[in-house]
Amino acid sequence: MHNQNPFYLKFFALMILLTFFACHPAIKKDTQIFEETLEPVNYFYPTFTDDMDWESLVSALVNNQGYLNRLDPERLFHYGPHTFTCRQVKESQEAFLNLIKENPDPARLQKAIKENFLVYRATGHNGDEQVLFTGYFEPLYDASMTPDETFKYPLYKRPENLITADLSLFKKDLKGRKITGRIEGKKFLPYYSRKEIEEGAIKGKNLELAWLKSPVDVAFLHIQGSGRLRLKNGGALNVGYSTKNGHRYRSIGRYMLDKELLTKEEMSMQAIRRYLSEHPEEVQEILNHNPSYIFFRPLATGPVGNIGVPLTPGRSLALDSKRFPKGALAFISCRKPTLGPKGEIREWNRFSRFAVNQDTGGAIKGPGRADIFWGNGPYAETAAGHLKHEGELYILIKKPR
Repeated sequence: MHNQNPFYLKFFALMILLTFFACHPAIKKDTQIFEETLEPVNYFYPTFTDDMDWESLVSALVNNQGYLNRLDPERLFHYGPHTFTCRQVKESQEAFLNLIKENPDPARLQKAIKENFLVYRATGHNGDEQVLFTGYFEPLYDASMTPDETFKYPLYKRPENLITADLSLFKKDLKGRKITGRIEGKKFLPYYSRKEIEEGAIKGKNLELAWLKSPVDVAFLHIQGSGRLRLKNGGALNVGYSTKNGHRYRSIGRYMLDKELLTKEEMSMQAIRRYLSEHPEEVQEILNHNPSYIFFRPLATGPVGNIGVPLTPGRSLALDSKRFPKGALAFISCRKPTLGPKGEIREWNRFSRFAVNQDTGGAIKGPGRADIFWGNGPYAETAAGHLKHEGELYILIKKPR
């Protein structure tokens, strides 16, 4: 990009005008947001029991080191009212790795954490310390690298004319705020909505990554953020999130509840898919309720979170990236399903485990929301599709020396 180009000068001039004269809600001070999200635990600690194998946690934390190693060692992370450097976060997780590699018994683990680690609890919904947990998974869909009568619904890669600008470059109190759009002539416009894209706004621009059988498959891949495509001519392709069109996410599940198409009791990912399958004439109306649109990229391996490391089934969390420290060690307590011989949910059982904040999501906003990555396969799909239970979320870091 050449700054002397009047085309881009006009764009940046417009950005400045938008920044200083457009109406927008008052921006909360960062410290207030962080303090409203996590509060230190001083007396009533959870019981640190873990229902999974230690090897999976070791894997998640080792992957996490790849993220921390890319950062400036002095970069600051906010843990509620306190700040820690990247170096401290890294040293903290190395200490925790050494602890669990010794395979400590529950009593020793509890004692070691209380003596050596600071624990913060998510404030939850309206300060009630309850966090709503949902889930996501890695779906598998049939696909083709070329379109035909069966595979005719495209999965798009990032368009070249999609521009995301960091507004903090123009005004410091807009830290963390971005605007996404496209340049058309001498105007900077919002990027195309889902409806406009479905109607052909970017068709024929060589952006098609692959083609799927159903618009519902495409939409659910958007919701999950990554997946594995089983190709018609053999082989497979892993795809993951690249970017989005900048429009605010709107839940189609909430839309269907408001329209009384489904009840709150029966609401699940599976119920949404079943309804759309039985009412094809309503598919576009329902899907287009959400103007947000995801663009994908090929992946060499499986799903990758927003911090650029592979996700670990059962161990990776998606939290609000504006409130929770990325790459943080977490501890969660919630419920998971027990399935019967036909894959039906028999009951929901309480569980607790350590996890790592390695992802985020359009619907994961505020201190009272968390998303668990369940992996792939039938159990992962069932757990991800039905989980909507309240639980507890804690963040841990080693006490400063």
